[in-house]
Amino acid sequence: MSEASAPHAADRRELTAAQRNAVAELLRVSPVADELGRRFARAGHELHLVGGSVRDALLGRLGDDLDFCTDAHPDETLRIVKGWAESIWETGREFGTIGCQRDGLRLEVTTYRAEAYDQVSRNPIVEYGTSLTEDLRRRDFTINAMAVSLPDHRFTDPHGGLDDLAAKVIRTPGTPRESFGDDPLRMLRAARFAAQLRFAVHPQVREAMTRMAADLDRITAERIRDEFTKLLCGADPITGLRLLVDTGLAERFLPELTGLKLEIDEHAQHKDVYEHTLTVVSNAVSYEEDGCDFVLRMAALMHDVGKPATKAVGPDGRVSFHHHEVVGARLTKARMKALRYPKDVTAQVTKLVGLHLRFYGYGRGEWTDSAVRRYVTDADDLLPRLHKLTRSDCTTRNRRKAAQLAADYDALEERIARIAAEEDLARVRPDLDGNAIMELLGVPPGPVVGRAWQHLKELRLERGPLERAEAEAELLRWAREQGLA
Repeated sequence: MSEASAPHAADRRELTAAQRNAVAELLRVSPVADELGRRFARAGHELHLVGGSVRDALLGRLGDDLDFCTDAHPDETLRIVKGWAESIWETGREFGTIGCQRDGLRLEVTTYRAEAYDQVSRNPIVEYGTSLTEDLRRRDFTINAMAVSLPDHRFTDPHGGLDDLAAKVIRTPGTPRESFGDDPLRMLRAARFAAQLRFAVHPQVREAMTRMAADLDRITAERIRDEFTKLLCGADPITGLRLLVDTGLAERFLPELTGLKLEIDEHAQHKDVYEHTLTVVSNAVSYEEDGCDFVLRMAALMHDVGKPATKAVGPDGRVSFHHHEVVGARLTKARMKALRYPKDVTAQVTKLVGLHLRFYGYGRGEWTDSAVRRYVTDADDLLPRLHKLTRSDCTTRNRRKAAQLAADYDALEERIARIAAEEDLARVRPDLDGNAIMELLGVPPGPVVGRAWQHLKELRLERGPLERAEAEAELLRWAREQGLA
């Protein structure tokens, strides 16, 4: 470690713990990593564990995906791993990366890079470098600019990454302006790492993010989407989201989030929609049972984005947001489409946004069994998430009101469970199938059968299960009204 990156006395205990973490993690993977290092050495090349793998080893959370760098070019790397790796892939070859698998570990080996960007294009011009120092200098943050040589385990940290890891701070190896000018996506990555690692962003880095936010427009929607998804699925997404809004980055790809900062005046008061939304996201995280549920978190983030467009102040000074769930669902669908999210994910999030207000009114005793059936049927397989989103949306500081809302939703879930046990709500179908409809009405397959089926389904939702004779009588009555019998 260089003098410039020597740890401060106050950090020595933490750094020692970090180094112990790294030793334990590296021992776990070293049989494979060291064997690969020896193969490169015999071929006359260097090999280093690098970047996120070293960072995660120091944090005691190294996974099964390992990143390496080398002075060998891709063709030479291929020759070295052939016959040793259990499988090989070359999807990253144009960027100097060869991937392979061995003993359950996924290994990616990348030739030293000395990338150049023209400050206009969205992708880097790949130029191979000649040294580890040069390669580390071009990396995004100091905590990702450390390396461990293989097989001799020499630690290289020219930019003080170990210090920053101990201090839990995100800083760039060179100037932030230079780093973000090379690749503006790094600004979003800074916010992502803040969310994932619960680290603070260095003031100079934060300042550059604010000044250069518009440069994010150079980046493709797909790359932005992938970084944002990782941010929202971080251990502390609220910190990451605040950074996006405060630096102006959100305005470049998710302006609906910034738009939640509605102006509040003394004559027309309402809850702070932006702060409420962040609280709902935090609440949603607390309801997760097995890791990040992106659909739930995204629905929590977007559930109120329709409020700015629907805000109205009545004669009594009360603020309303009528039908904001409908507008919000439309805005959510458009934004997720622009960010190139898969259609099924977009549909799930959009549906939750559109349904998030349906519960309100239940506590006033207005819901019939029919309303409960429709609630369950409309939510379909999203019902468990809708339960979590609705509960997360209760952010009132009025303890009595919060307790009443929670009790009301408990009662609704109990009622759903009771009706479901009686009627098999998970598979609501008409009491007569298509064949029975055609036989009774004497019609062939076609639109009439579909309309009759839909009528019987609506009847099933409204009245619950019907006896066969009653269902047939209702179908014939409907047919007469339609002029079919």
